[in-house]
Amino acid sequence: MIDRTQKPRFVVIPEFRVKPELMVAFLDAALDDARHSVADEAGCHQFDVVRPEGTDDTVVFYEVYDDRAAFETHLTAPHLKRFQASMKTLDVDETIVRFLSLVSE
Repeated sequence: MIDRTQKPRFVVIPEFRVKPELMVAFLDAALDDARHSVADEAGCHQFDVVRPEGTDDTVVFYEVYDDRAAFETHLTAPHLKRFQASMKTLDVDETIVRFLSLVSE
C-alpha cells in the first residue's frame, strides 16, 4: 500500500558504457562509490550497481535519496570525486541519467 503522506523519495538511474576490458576496474570504482554513498550519506538509502542481462558493456546504478537536496549533497562527496576521476582515467561516460520519484517502498 502506498503511504500518500510520505514524501516521495528521489531516484537517480545513470547508465554507463564501459569497454569490456576495463569493466573490472570500473566496477571496483563504482562499488566503492556505492558503499560510501550508503555508509557516509544520511540521505542515501540505496545504491545498487547492476548490469543488464545480455550486455557486456553496460552498467546501471539505482540510487535512492531522501530528496533532490540529498542527491545534491552526494554530488559534493569525496567518494564521488574519486569515482569521477576513475571514470576519466577509464574513458567512461554516462550515456543517460534518469531522475524519478519513488512513490512506494
